[in-house]
Amino acid sequence: MDKRNIKDLLYEQVARIGKAVASPKRLELLEVLAQSEKTVEALSAELSIDVKLASAHLKALRAARLVDSRRDGKYIVYRLSGTDVAGLWVTLRQVAEEHLVELRLAIDQLVADPAKLSKVNRADLLEQARRGDVIVIDVRPEAEYDTAHLPFARSMPVAEIERRLAELPRKREIVAYCRGPFCMLSDEALKLLNAKGYKARKILDGVSEWESAGLPLERRAGA
Repeated sequence: MDKRNIKDLLYEQVARIGKAVASPKRLELLEVLAQSEKTVEALSAELSIDVKLASAHLKALRAARLVDSRRDGKYIVYRLSGTDVAGLWVTLRQVAEEHLVELRLAIDQLVADPAKLSKVNRADLLEQARRGDVIVIDVRPEAEYDTAHLPFARSMPVAEIERRLAELPRKREIVAYCRGPFCMLSDEALKLLNAKGYKARKILDGVSEWESAGLPLERRAGA
């Protein structure tokens, strides 16, 4: 094989990754699987697509070695093949934000009230949470929190917040986070908390963004 053919083969192999992620739904699958492993049925419900289509997208991601699967009884459970795959999603999104005005405008619309974004940088937030000056809540499903979460964060899924308000001190600021900039669970949490008289803000980071920035996470053993 001559050098040109070898070079073509190298680029062709890398292009397999590009082809695999050239779908909005597959990108969303990567983001959701970056939180925790999930069954095909759970993923289809999360993405509002049928199981057959979810399986087809997962097959394409698996062919590019971006996801793995295992059998759990009658269910097939999928997970990312490595933390670098979550980092790939974060990098793709950040490049898109930097170069696509349309995406920046869409994110501005998603963040309905920019004043509710925490202005504290990551290192300062970590120190404030460690001291207990702010209360950080993870509003994702508990299974995702158990897989990995920000240090000092409490698990408080958005569906449980109202009945667990007594756990949140009124005199301290609440900082909520979910899966990242495209996730709206933290907006739901803020709406509820502010309506109940709490001072609450959100951060756009999720665990993938936090890890990509080189900051620590707390993980379940073996996750």
